[in-house]
Amino acid sequence: MIRSPAFATARGRVGDKNSLTDVSGLRVGQAQDSQVRTGVTVILPDSPCPCAVDVRGGGPGTRETDALNSWNLVHRIDALTLSGGSVYGLAAADGVAAWLGARGRGFAMRSVKDVPPSPIVPAAILYDLDNGGDKRWGETPPYRALGMEAVSRAGPNVALGTQGAGYGAMAGRLKGGIGSASWVTPEGYTIGAIVATNSLGAVTPPHDRRFWAAPFEQGQEFGGLGISPSLVAPDDWTGTKLDPNPRANTTLACIATDAALDQDELKRVAMMAQDGLARAIHPIHSPFDGDTIFALATGTRSVASEGRALLVAHLGSVAADVLSRAVARGVYQATQPPGGNATLWSNLPASP
Repeated sequence: MIRSPAFATARGRVGDKNSLTDVSGLRVGQAQDSQVRTGVTVILPDSPCPCAVDVRGGGPGTRETDALNSWNLVHRIDALTLSGGSVYGLAAADGVAAWLGARGRGFAMRSVKDVPPSPIVPAAILYDLDNGGDKRWGETPPYRALGMEAVSRAGPNVALGTQGAGYGAMAGRLKGGIGSASWVTPEGYTIGAIVATNSLGAVTPPHDRRFWAAPFEQGQEFGGLGISPSLVAPDDWTGTKLDPNPRANTTLACIATDAALDQDELKRVAMMAQDGLARAIHPIHSPFDGDTIFALATGTRSVASEGRALLVAHLGSVAADVLSRAVARGVYQATQPPGGNATLWSNLPASP
């Protein structure tokens, strides 16, 4: 007789904070500049942890993602940086690395007096340059300083909406932002997601304020409006950015778990989690998006060798649903930045 795994019959629950930091061993820091209308989000593990990445968008902007291949030397990261600012935003990771190195955190083959270690800080950026903020920074973009500020603020609480890397983001024609969500499985493993949604695609069906992610909503975490009854034609792009420009869009996310997974297993989780974006945003992974998902494991909960592949499949499936919820929560919580005129989800007319 084949026995069903526990998660086939039991039900998990939302984490205590319903955010990425429900995963033990993680903190999140955010910083933003209201004049520039941009910001940075940093995921800071308590100790170096394995990480993988999966890129599906056609216009990505990343740093140190090659280091995340399991056949390369360094198998753990010290922090992860998500940033606005397009190519300029990659400098946020410089600030994070400097902050970590000054505190003796990072990779070193051997200890040498007065030589700092090399923090491993992968990063990805989204395009928020053309959002009405003051980008006249000349030779001194603000991202290095924002990276240092964000990592120095890292803690257990994650502010949602117009925050951090999502400060200047737009989700189709709606104001985008930072979203986060979590789930605890029946076996006690926690999966969390954080996402900066700046997508070409829309997060709601045409002419409806219900979210594409509605089937996965827990309680009323993004309004509790339920599933849209609308029938949508495949080529109806109402609510999207109708004039897309290369690298003018991107959704950046981090999936985390406390399960002790290795890089190859995390790669599969990241790949499966991409489906969560497809459930929450339409269209997704276009030539004009730089959609990038990182997956990391703090490893505070052990994983038995027996049934390991099935557990990875379960965690990847849960990660996709959690990420869908995080996308909707970020747009649901978005507010108007000072002087902004973006359309907010909260201002949409009631659904029929």
